[in-house]
This record gives sequence, structure tokens and C-alpha cells, in this order.
Amino acid sequence: MRLKHIALLLASSLATSLVAANAHAQTDGYPKKTITLIVPFAPGGTTDIVARIVADRMSKELGQAVVVENRGGGGGSIGATAVSRAEPDGYTLGISTVSTHAVNPACNPKLNYDPVAGFTPVTNLARTPNVLTVNQKAGTQDVKQLIEQLKRNPGKLTYATSGTCTIQHMIGEQFKVSTGTFILHVPYRGAGPALNDLLGGQVDMMFDNLPSSLSHINGGKLRPLAVSWSKRVDALPNVPTFAELGLKEVNDPAWYGLVAPPKTPDEIVKKLHAAVVKVLAIPDVRERMKASGADPVGNTPAEHAAEIKTELEKMKSLVKKQGIKLNES
Repeated sequence: MRLKHIALLLASSLATSLVAANAHAQTDGYPKKTITLIVPFAPGGTTDIVARIVADRMSKELGQAVVVENRGGGGGSIGATAVSRAEPDGYTLGISTVSTHAVNPACNPKLNYDPVAGFTPVTNLARTPNVLTVNQKAGTQDVKQLIEQLKRNPGKLTYATSGTCTIQHMIGEQFKVSTGTFILHVPYRGAGPALNDLLGGQVDMMFDNLPSSLSHINGGKLRPLAVSWSKRVDALPNVPTFAELGLKEVNDPAWYGLVAPPKTPDEIVKKLHAAVVKVLAIPDVRERMKASGADPVGNTPAEHAAEIKTELEKMKSLVKKQGIKLNES
């Protein structure tokens, strides 16, 4: 029995050593080859822009190419699933968003990934404000006037979004809850078609990421009524935040994080985090971010993990309260 016990201890010790050796082999000299950064949306949007700004300089910082790969579809779920199922070796990374890690999971509990356990957070790369706009031809001048109009005509006004169970949809629903009003949701297949109909007067208002709408605001075609941000946006100094208007629950910005597959070694996460923090401190990177309407962040892995959990719980509560269904038309 004594010899058998010793043999078991030796076997266990050997297994532990092999695991440690394998982990060291994974992290020693990392990275040794090209890193793929999966963006879960099509090219051209804010998520894609933020990812490419960071990837470009991360390549120089890490000494290996960081190649952006767009895998759109399913409201971001296709790309997110690919990241969650990838090898945890640091060579496949992904962009986390409010849509992929909070809204989608809240609307669809049957997703192929767990937004919390299915990823290793690295950092929040950037945040962007959201904005409520109306067509300039509309008589509405501010949020107070809009709320009065909505209460006089419940269900008669419409708001456009880039689709059901998107961050824009959730902002609209939170606005309805916070103001005690009812607005008819009109989902589109993307922000572009939604904006086109808002500009054409087919819908009354829209909740959108500020970068998508800013050119139309600056061009005088849309009137901004409020923004979701910690303070007034420099580009729109006369537009109040939702918090200023007493609507704190509507004041959450959009964010774009960096995540790795689950069980990615700590040493790899630390190296990625350190590289991103350096990149986000580069003046040129910060200027490019701000020009696209984004504000660089670069917080810790634990802080980004907490952001994901907080936003997920908020979205779950909102979806339940409003009875939102993914197949809503």
C-alpha cells in the first residue's frame, strides 16, 4: 500500500509538472506568430474603427502582426462564439461590446457562448456616447417637450433602431421606462437604413451611437436632444446628458473591450494588457479615437469583467420588465 501511495503521489506530481511546463511553453516568448483580432460586426462601424486603431499599434508594441478579421452576423454572436471557442493561447482575441456581452445574452439565453464564463477580459479599449435625435423639421426642441408630447400621444410617435435587441433598442426601452412613456419601436437592418428614414421623416426619433449620427447633426439635418455620457460632449456643448435631465438609467455609454478565450494564461493576459495600455497612451492613437467619437479607457481585466457583469444584469432586468422578444418585428 505504501508503494502504491508513493506511485500515486509521483504520478500526480508529474501531471502537475506537465501542466506547468505546457503553460510555460504557451507564454514563453509570446507572441511568436500573427494574432487574429475578431471584430463581431461588419467593417466600417465604430467597433471596427476602434479595433483597427488599436490593432495597428499593438502590432508594433508586440512585435507580431495583429490582424483584424470581421465576422459579422447574429447581432455579433457569430464572432463572439468564435472567440469563446478558440484555443486559449493568445493568438485569437475578440472585441467585447454591450451588444455581444449584455444585450444579446439577455435577449437570447440560448446563445452558443456564456458572456461571463466564456471569455477572459483584458481591458475596456474605449467608450462612446449615445445620442437621442429628432429630425430638424420636427417641432421638438428638447427632452422635456418630447416627454410632454409623448404623454399627450401615447404610442403615436416612433423611434428607429438598427434592430431588435440592439443597444439602441435597449436605450429606447430604458427611456420609456424612465419617463413613463410609450413609443413605438421600428427596427431596421442596421443603423444606415434607420438613419435614412429618420432623415426622411418616416420615423420621429432615434437612439444611436454618437459617431454614426454626428455628421448629420453637424450638417444640420438632425437635432440632438440628449447624450449618454459622464459629462457634456465637447462636440455638442449645448446638449445635456440624460443624467442632467434626471434620467440616470439612460446615461450609460457604449463600450468596446478586448477579450480572450476562457482559460487564457495570466501571463498572456498581463502582456496583452500592458501592450494595450501603452498603445492607448500614444497621442496619435488618442487623437484618432477621439476623431471617431470614442474615448480611450484601458482599465484592468478585473474592472472590465465587472463592467460586463453589471451591464448584463441591467439588460436582463430590462428585457424581463419590457417583455422583449428577439423575434419582435
